[in-house]
Amino acid sequence: MKSHSESYRAAGVDITAGYRAVELMKQHVARTMTPGVLEGLGGFGGLFELDLTGMTRPVLVSGTDGVGTKLKIAFELDKHDTVGIDCVAMCANDVVCCGAKPLFFLDYIACGKNVPERIAAIVSGVAEGCVQAGCALIGGETAEMPGFYPEDEYDLAGFVVGAVDKSRLFNRMHMRAGDVVLALPSSGVHSNGFSLVRKVLPDRSLYVEELGATLGEALLVPTKIYVKPVLALAERIEVKGASHITGGGFYENVPRCLPSGLSARIEKKAVRTPPIFDVIQKAGNVPERDMFNTFNMGVGMCLIVDKEDVDTALSIVKDAYVLGELVKGDGGIELCE
Repeated sequence: MKSHSESYRAAGVDITAGYRAVELMKQHVARTMTPGVLEGLGGFGGLFELDLTGMTRPVLVSGTDGVGTKLKIAFELDKHDTVGIDCVAMCANDVVCCGAKPLFFLDYIACGKNVPERIAAIVSGVAEGCVQAGCALIGGETAEMPGFYPEDEYDLAGFVVGAVDKSRLFNRMHMRAGDVVLALPSSGVHSNGFSLVRKVLPDRSLYVEELGATLGEALLVPTKIYVKPVLALAERIEVKGASHITGGGFYENVPRCLPSGLSARIEKKAVRTPPIFDVIQKAGNVPERDMFNTFNMGVGMCLIVDKEDVDTALSIVKDAYVLGELVKGDGGIELCE
């Protein structure tokens, strides 16, 4: 007999809708399978066999994060197939900042009403993010929580585990004054600062000529995933450090990879800022300092490399560019005119 409960459904939880959602998402999950995956969906735990080839002292690196209030934009546009990319990006980009390759991912969706097609659309984005990051989606949880979330809303979070040999961890202690800060461009606002965005841009249906899209469409562009270019670069040169530019912008995130005694001197004129940030700043009359302390400003990730390796780095990561350099200092950041 199939599992069902009319009493539970009357209380707002339709377990048959959950089963339907799982069936719809299976095709998307299948895209992410890698050799380490031992079982499909449905077990109590996701099983993954570690391949430690080439590692003498393996280190597991984990990360967890969510999409945040960017989800409000997805609700407004009724477009749910890209926020999963954001979810994976927020986790996988953090893990690769240590030099680790993401191995597997778990997602968590909490919703007011389980609409199977919507849940499957969300998971399709998670699967796409996993493909971009090179990791497997081996499980997750969809929690239907009537009375806790509105019927048309949900929250989305995830968890990733990666691995790296201890000798290949990015090592801030190798940094020296004169090392170069490289920028990897962002795709837009990514997944941070949306409480401020929604405050200063209340009409997201407005078409903006310089964006070539409505505000909502421009804001919903998914977060860029940097795993493959960063790991490809680390195979060729020493990457001494990496910073994922998320909440807190430049001021909070760049110093996180620096040792004491060194600061990052960034040339503001070098920052290639997409038009969406100018729109936000003008609409809210946001001070420049607050912009750089809230948003990525067009730089999704910073890498620290030896100045002798810059040309090689730029030949491998084609869209990277020089942003600044390390100088003796207090471990902070200097934004120079």
